[in-house]
Amino acid sequence: MNLEPYFKKYAALVEQVDEVFKKVQEEYGDCVTCKMGCSDCCHALFDLTLIEALYIKSKFDAVFKADAGEKILERANRADRKVHKLKRVAQKEYEDGKPQEDILAEMAAQRIRCPLLDDENQCELYPFRPITCRLYGIPTAIGGKSHTCGISGFKKGDSYPTVKLEKIQGRLYDISSELAKDLQSKYPKLAEMLVPVSMALLTEYSEEYLGVNSSAANEAPEGD
Repeated sequence: MNLEPYFKKYAALVEQVDEVFKKVQEEYGDCVTCKMGCSDCCHALFDLTLIEALYIKSKFDAVFKADAGEKILERANRADRKVHKLKRVAQKEYEDGKPQEDILAEMAAQRIRCPLLDDENQCELYPFRPITCRLYGIPTAIGGKSHTCGISGFKKGDSYPTVKLEKIQGRLYDISSELAKDLQSKYPKLAEMLVPVSMALLTEYSEEYLGVNSSAANEAPEGD
């Protein structure tokens, strides 16, 4: 199963995201407070698209050989149980008629320590961290609502360059959809899969898990 062509497209998106962050940081250096040892974003609750989950898992397996990542996987297991419990409560509230907007706001306020965060508050997979982590320190918006890191210097009500997350999520979904289509997965909603970092680390993305057509899995798409 050759995923490199899709990882290449994902990496190109990451490069664009990093460039945006750099530009905002250069223009609003006093407001962007990201620094070594800061781990505010490492407690945010968010999900990964299919392509990001596969990418993170691939890099984790490459960096942590044999049992080297066992401690991280133990942390991932604990974190995933907490996430599952929160989502179960949210689902129950939704079924009971609670407004989805209120549920999403409450979920966004939840704090769960990322399993990749070590005892020194350093990311153990920093070069390959998700896009959400890369953008956390600058103003972003999704669904018409803006968000800024609580410990940044960006002031509420002031106007700043803001990253529209829908556009980035759309691109991630496009790459995931292309991947699922090329693999001829038997799961029609594979591209819509969203999982937290903890689950991405714990999952073995085998051809069977992805519902892959074995003949399609060996065919790499032509380059762009």
